Amino acid sequence: MADDQGANNLPTGYVPPAVWTWNRDNGGKFASVNRPVSGATHDRALQFGEHPLQLYSMGTPNGQKVTIMLEELIAAGHAEAEYDAWAIDIGKGDQFGSGFVAVNPNSKIPALVDRSTNPPTSLFESGSILLYLAEKFGAFLPADGPARVETINWLMWQMGSAPFVGGGFGHFYFYAPIKIQYAIDRYALETKRQLHVLDTHLANRDYLAGDAYSIADIAVWPWYGALLNGAYDAQTFLSVTEYPHLARWAERIGAREAVKRGRIVNRLSGAPGTFVAERHSAADIDHALTATG
Repeated sequence: MADDQGANNLPTGYVPPAVWTWNRDNGGKFASVNRPVSGATHDRALQFGEHPLQLYSMGTPNGQKVTIMLEELIAAGHAEAEYDAWAIDIGKGDQFGSGFVAVNPNSKIPALVDRSTNPPTSLFESGSILLYLAEKFGAFLPADGPARVETINWLMWQMGSAPFVGGGFGHFYFYAPIKIQYAIDRYALETKRQLHVLDTHLANRDYLAGDAYSIADIAVWPWYGALLNGAYDAQTFLSVTEYPHLARWAERIGAREAVKRGRIVNRLSGAPGTFVAERHSAADIDHALTATG
C-alpha cells in the first residue's frame, strides 16, 4: 500500500489495520443503527391491520417506491391492493425488531407481508416487491415481449445504481461528519453519469420503458426525481439544470395523483400535507393532503 505512514490520509496518519474492528463511536449520523452483524436486537412483534397487504416501511426513496405502486394499483381499480402501512423508524432501530427481522433478515425497509396467501408471503427488497405486485395484479409490467424486458432492465438498473447516489454521494456530501473531497468527487462523478444516462434515454420518450408508465418509472422517480428537486441540497452542486429531458419526465411522474399520495406515506415528520406516519385507509392520506388547503 502506498504511503505506509498515512501522511496524506484522512485523518492524517491513518493506516488501515491488519484486521478491522467495529468502533461504536464511528459512523457519524448513522452510528447508532449500523452494525457489522445481522439479526434482531430486541423482541418486537409486528402489527397487522385489516387488509391482506401489510407494509412495514419508512418514507425514504426505497419506501416510496412501494407506497406509490400500491396507490397506483388502487387508483387503477385494484381494490385488493388496499393496504396497511406501518412505520418503521430506522433512526430508532425498529428494523432490528424480531418481527421485522423474521420478514426481512437483512433489516432494511421496505418489507411486505401478503396475508392473502397460505402461508402468508413475506417480501423484501423494493424491486422484488414491485415485481411481485405487478405480477399479482397484472399491472404496470408488460406480460411479455421487448417491453417487459426493457421494464425489468430499468428496474434492475435502478436497484444497482441508486446505492451510489444514496450510500455514496448522499452520504459523503450531506451526511458524513467531515467532507472528504476524494469521496465526494468519486460519487458526484458517478451520480452525474447516471443523470446523463437517464437524460439521454428520455430525450425522445415519455417513459423509461417505452410508451407506457411502468414499475421502472415508479422505481426510478423517488431517487432521481428527488435529486432534481433538492435532495441532499445538491441541485446547484450537481448542476441539475443540465438534464432537461429527465426534468420533463420527473415533472410528469410527480404530477400523478397516486405519486403525490404514495410519496408521503410512512414519512415521520414534515410540514402539514407532506407526511402520513401510518396509512390504514385512503382517508389517512386524504386528511393529510387537505391539511394544506
